Amino acid sequence: MDRYVRSLFPATESLAYLNSAAVAPLPRQSVEAVVGQLNDVASHGATHYNDWVATKERCRSLLASMIGAAAEEVAFVRNTSDGFSAIANGLDWSRGGNIVSFAGEFPANYYAWRRIRDEFGIELRLAREVDGRVDEDELVSMIDSRTRVVAISSIQFSTGYAADLERIGREARRNDALFCVDTIQGLGARSYDLPGLLVDAACGASHKWLCGPEGCGYVWLGPRAAERVKPTLVGWISVNDAWDFDDREQAFKPGALALESGTGPASLFYGLEASLELLTSIGLDSIERHVMQLANELCSMLDGTAYEVASSRRPGEASQTVAIRHGGGISAGQVAKELAAAGVIVSARSGRVRVAPHLFNDVSDIERLVRSLP
Repeated sequence: MDRYVRSLFPATESLAYLNSAAVAPLPRQSVEAVVGQLNDVASHGATHYNDWVATKERCRSLLASMIGAAAEEVAFVRNTSDGFSAIANGLDWSRGGNIVSFAGEFPANYYAWRRIRDEFGIELRLAREVDGRVDEDELVSMIDSRTRVVAISSIQFSTGYAADLERIGREARRNDALFCVDTIQGLGARSYDLPGLLVDAACGASHKWLCGPEGCGYVWLGPRAAERVKPTLVGWISVNDAWDFDDREQAFKPGALALESGTGPASLFYGLEASLELLTSIGLDSIERHVMQLANELCSMLDGTAYEVASSRRPGEASQTVAIRHGGGISAGQVAKELAAAGVIVSARSGRVRVAPHLFNDVSDIERLVRSLP
């Protein structure tokens, strides 16, 4: 990325911010867009309401283009957890079966399925982590004719492991199971052709790799998921003609759109649109090449130090997120604390230090990190 892109992110002025897997800093234009919409409301109330709606719809189209989907297949919710809860609660569990997932999933992609396990007595099968990797052989072997849902992250939050979505999706499809993917740790640092990868549904949110404000979650339902997931949390905009306040028996919108129950955070959509436009103008393929180069630079710089790479760097499994650990026993929490004191921002996750560079980072941030390691 060039210096102009870096200059759009005020966080780069003082920090080596390598923590987009947690919350990415906002670019200037996104902040200005949010403030501009709030000022509009302060001055004009709801006079420009139609503009708010139009902004949200442009966000929907931009997001859909990043995952290979149609805009009408994408719904906005509050966060990733809401998305998975909407899917889990909207399925018919009366005929039993099992759910297949990974033991190290982020809780947003676990608690919704745990509730189904506890409420309906559905078996929840969890594949193990082995050496920082999802044991995909074990996971695929767990899928059978009674599997209703397979749920996994495209990239694991604590290790950066990138799953072979097509392989898992093929096995899920062979057993007529819905394949549900958490894309929050990938989308924005890369694009996805989710239908082509045999994914049926996906959830995520705006505040990590999409560089958007916190509070804009999304759900995508492909055709197979749209047939099976029924809306359970509904409201006035869930129906076909939300402005017909007299027809109380009208049908709900088809597919994912019924999951939007009411008005959303209008100002945040203005910020999200600005961020999505920035990512799109640069190109997600270019961003992916850039962040992968930085991740690889980090791994190379750690050779011969007291630190080891705990993430898989095998082709197809590596991502922009790299987990490292100290070979002599300094805890991940202590490493992250000392780095923060030096202006280098990372996270401690599952006993490892998670480093997550994005489009606004450059090699100087990686060098600063390595110099500052205790």
